[in-house]
Amino acid sequence: MKTIQALAAIAIALPTLAFAQANTPGIDQRQANQERRIDQGVASGSLTQREANRLEHGQQRIDNMENRAKADGVVTGRERARLHQAQDTQSARIDRQKHDRQHDFNHNGRVDRPARRR
Repeated sequence: MKTIQALAAIAIALPTLAFAQANTPGIDQRQANQERRIDQGVASGSLTQREANRLEHGQQRIDNMENRAKADGVVTGRERARLHQAQDTQSARIDRQKHDRQHDFNHNGRVDRPARRR
């Protein structure tokens, strides 16, 4: 009998825990958009592999921050603000690296330099 009650309590608690873990849809969507921007930059050659690796590392740091914020089941306003600030910073880094005139158009892992003008 106690086993059935314990299972019932777990069945009730699991959806609540799952909901607590999924309470940052805006942050998750922005993370996905930024990761897509990095992938697009690699595909177009506007990001070198080294730049992309650094940016991916930055994205991972934000994921880790989000996981720590969600660990207690509640993301406070202060935690949410810190996540948004980190995402703003990362977004600016992505933009700066995509437009810094370092390219890898032929995807050979080397920075393609523009031809010198004479």
